[in-house]
Amino acid sequence: MTQEILTLSHIEKTFNKGTINQNQVLKGIDLTVNEGDFITIIGGNGAGKSTLLNSIAGNFLPDAGRISIKGNDVTKLKEHQRAALVGRVFQDPRMGTASRMTVGENMSMAYRRGQKRTLRKGNTQKERTYFKEQLAQLGLGLENRIDSEIGLLSGGQRQAITLLMATLKKPAILLLDEHTAALDPKTAKVVLDLTNQRIQNEGLTTLMITHNMKDALTYGNRLIMLDYGKVVVDITGDKKSQLSVNDVMNLFQTATKDGHLKDDMLLGS
Repeated sequence: MTQEILTLSHIEKTFNKGTINQNQVLKGIDLTVNEGDFITIIGGNGAGKSTLLNSIAGNFLPDAGRISIKGNDVTKLKEHQRAALVGRVFQDPRMGTASRMTVGENMSMAYRRGQKRTLRKGNTQKERTYFKEQLAQLGLGLENRIDSEIGLLSGGQRQAITLLMATLKKPAILLLDEHTAALDPKTAKVVLDLTNQRIQNEGLTTLMITHNMKDALTYGNRLIMLDYGKVVVDITGDKKSQLSVNDVMNLFQTATKDGHLKDDMLLGS
């Protein structure tokens, strides 16, 4: 029987409530994510994509609704209280790592995510061996850079390590917020392929935001489209695998409030 890993029920979020700049970004989001789902999320700027991920991660609490991870109500838990359940990679390769610390030290911090903090900075020999084994799986030679400051690495190398750090302890849910958008196309493809490999090998349940239509179709088993804070398209399995970029564009035009494609989505196609 398929296990429900993440359940969002009627999630609402409004920023600047009661002011002239009031903006309701999430409007009663309902979403069930099953174990092993790899969901790609598309939608124009302002559709609520990042806000959706922020609500799952606990960056802020929703105004209404319920969030459940593996059957546990986490709606009122803050970000650090969900850290053991949620792995995340951001768009900026500099986020999620400490630039002046070594690769090994960064991985050690990630390995202890959700545990009580200690003053110990270094790695045990056992940890070091494990980290090098994990780095070697990336196929980028980064196991030989374990003592290098992570800030000295390229954006692609750093993002690959950040992905590894986010998944070292196999989180219940992995959140990818346009994590290749800041990379050049060739490097982005390498990181995306590494991402897909990691997800499949570890059996990770994943939500990935992308502006690239082709990537949204190439990766994952399920496609979700957001528009003005609502899920307007949800396609899975064989139906998703049969879609073309033109099909997705047509879906967007018929399913969205404005009925036309946003410039950022056109650029990502």
